[in-house]
Amino acid sequence: MTTPMDAPLPTVTHTELFLEKHAKYLHWFEGAVDELEYCITEHLRVSGVYWTLTAMDLLGELESMDRERIIKFVQGCQHECGGFGGSTSHDPHLLYTLSAVQVLCLYDAVEAVDVEAIVRFVCGLQQEDGSFHGDTFVNEQDTRFTFCAFACLSLLGRLDAVDVQGGVAFVVRCRNFDGGFGCVPGSESHAGQIFCCVGALAIAGAMHHVDVDALGWWLCERQLRSGGLNGRPEKLPDVCYSWWVLSALAIMDRLHWVDGPALQGFILNAQDEETGGIADRPGDVVDPFHTLFGVAGLSLLGWPGLAPVNPIYCLPQRTVERVFSRQAAGAGVGAGAGAGAGTGAGETPAAVPCIPPPASSVGTGSSAPGAGAII
Repeated sequence: MTTPMDAPLPTVTHTELFLEKHAKYLHWFEGAVDELEYCITEHLRVSGVYWTLTAMDLLGELESMDRERIIKFVQGCQHECGGFGGSTSHDPHLLYTLSAVQVLCLYDAVEAVDVEAIVRFVCGLQQEDGSFHGDTFVNEQDTRFTFCAFACLSLLGRLDAVDVQGGVAFVVRCRNFDGGFGCVPGSESHAGQIFCCVGALAIAGAMHHVDVDALGWWLCERQLRSGGLNGRPEKLPDVCYSWWVLSALAIMDRLHWVDGPALQGFILNAQDEETGGIADRPGDVVDPFHTLFGVAGLSLLGWPGLAPVNPIYCLPQRTVERVFSRQAAGAGVGAGAGAGAGTGAGETPAAVPCIPPPASSVGTGSSAPGAGAII
């Protein structure tokens, strides 16, 4: 019998979350325009902004960032078609469009861009089989894009603009015998895709398509002896799966099925105690991507000092509640999400859930590059 792949833990372990150091590390990216990372990550800068700002908000440090400069940068990434590129002068893509909308939600500034153009862009990417393409240049299907489309439109209050039931049907066709989901029908289950599919189904009010116990068990089996989680069998653990796995479990009310303290220890030991930041696993180089998802995972586990995070949108819970409370009051952009003919089957999706994370730690018993400068 072989030993599962795992990451060794350091001889000196951490039990503290270095909040101030992480905030300082993330803040550094705001002005690091002369660094190599700034150049080599230009293509994903909008997402880098999202990772950095969301982590800063969960740490309680969003106000230290340059709001007006960031909003201006995001505005400059929108194309006439409505979509956003990864940076200025980059082609529009659904992934970066969602990141842009998330950033604007953080700053309560969605009105700073052309919302109706975003809606048209997203709707134009839906295919006859209900799936979504990521852009207009490559015919790539992926359940990531279904989640991005649903999340983007629901945050804008315009989920009614697409064929929701068609999108749900495509996601259901990607379900596997083990309860998990892949990127297309017939592809293997993967924790990242599972987050996207469960998140999309939650937004659409279609969680009845999920075998919660079978999927919950598959996700729990991703935890290794180190405490970390991997994305599929026989892979190394990675801090980012602290988000992809935990968020899906939280949506399904199965967060208590993992060993929370062991996972907390894995994340804490992936910190750099000198510079701040969190890496993919202990001993590796830190970056904003893993810093966000490490912090978000700890937030789901109820770590003290962190703002609660919403498990569907990976935004602070207070931000999501503000967005949807305004929609409910008819004061937000595109208020009225979930109503109208866009459901495609005469079925109106349920109200978008704003699932609150736990108030205390769970289960206690009592390789993305750095984002470079963010703009």
